[in-house]
Amino acid sequence: MRLSIILGTRPEIIKISPIIRKCEDLNLDYFIIHTGQHYSYNMDKLLFEQLELPKPKYNLDVGSGTHGEQTGKMLAGIEKILQEENPDVVLVEGDTDTVLAGALAAYKLQIKIAHIEAGLRSYDRRMPEEINRILTDHCSDLLFPPTEKSKEILLKEGFNEKTIFMTGNTIVDAVYQNIKLADNKVNILKDFNLEQRDYLLITVHREENVDIKENLEGILKGLGLLSKEFNLPIIYPIHPRTRNRLEEFNMSIPEGIKLIEPTGFLEFMQLEANARLILTDSGAVQEEACILKVPCVTLRYNTERPETIDVGGNILAGTYPEKILECSKIMLNKERNWENPLGDGKAGERILRIITKNKKSN
Repeated sequence: MRLSIILGTRPEIIKISPIIRKCEDLNLDYFIIHTGQHYSYNMDKLLFEQLELPKPKYNLDVGSGTHGEQTGKMLAGIEKILQEENPDVVLVEGDTDTVLAGALAAYKLQIKIAHIEAGLRSYDRRMPEEINRILTDHCSDLLFPPTEKSKEILLKEGFNEKTIFMTGNTIVDAVYQNIKLADNKVNILKDFNLEQRDYLLITVHREENVDIKENLEGILKGLGLLSKEFNLPIIYPIHPRTRNRLEEFNMSIPEGIKLIEPTGFLEFMQLEANARLILTDSGAVQEEACILKVPCVTLRYNTERPETIDVGGNILAGTYPEKILECSKIMLNKERNWENPLGDGKAGERILRIITKNKKSN
C-alpha cells in the first residue's frame, strides 16, 4: 500500500504526528504533501524538528489568501503530485482548506480518501470549516469519527455504516506523545516567571471573532473584566491575524493582559498543561485542555467538540464580556475529575490498521 498524507497547518501537523510516527515504525510506503496553507514551509520546519518528524517530500508553499485562492492553488498542486505518485489512499485530517483540496483532488483522480475527524459538526454553515468538513466527509471512502457522537451524526446523515470506523481522536495520541517531548526540551514557565496553575491562558484567532469588530471588542472587554476580577497573570500568545485586526480597528489590549509572540508548539502545550484556566476559540485547544484536565471557556456560541462540554471540562461563553466573566468563574471552581471522552491514545495505530486491512480486502 502506498499512502499520501496531506497537511498544511500547524494543528494538522500536530494531530497527524502520531500517524507519521506509526508509519515510520511500521516502515510503510508513504509520503507527505505540505501545502503551506498558514505559514511558509520554512517556518514549519521548526515544528517538524521539535516533534522529531521526517520532512515532507513535497511543499506547495501556497501562503495566505482568500479561501478560493488558497483552495484553487492547493487543488492544482496536489492533483499534479498525486498523478505522478499514484498513491492507493490519501489521508487528511480535520476541516481546513487543505483538507478539502486534498479530498477533491483525490476524488477526481479516483484515489481512495480516508478522513480523520469525520462527523464533526458545529451546525453553523457561516464557518468555512463546517463546509470543508461536510464536503470532505461526502468525498471520503473511509470515515474515522473520533467519538460515538460523531459516528451517530454520520449515520443520521445517511453514510454507509461499513465505511465508518470509530477510532478515538489522534489528538489524544499527540498530547500523550508530545507532552513528554515538551517536558524534556522546553521550560516556558521559567522563561516567563510563571507558577503552575497560577495564570490564565488566552487564544483567539477565528474569523468570526477577530474579523468582526463587535465580537473582538466584546472579547477584549471580557478579558479586561477577568484582569480586574482575578489577581492572576493572563498570558496571551497573539495570533498575527488578531494583531492585524487590532491595528485595523484601532483597538488596544486591556491592562493586565501580557501579550507574547506566538510560541512553538511544545512551549504552548506546556503553557496549556500548567494553566489554571484556558479561554479559546480553537477547536484543537478545546480538545487539548480536556485531555490535560485544564478547565476551558470557549469564546464561541457553538462547538463541534460537544463531548468536552458533556464531561464538564468546557463551557460556551460566546463574546459577551459579562458572560465570559461568568463562565470563567464557573470553570475556575470546577473539579478536574472529568473523564477524557476523546480516546485512549491509540487512534493512529487503529487508523493505519483499518486502512491497510481495507486495501488488502479490495
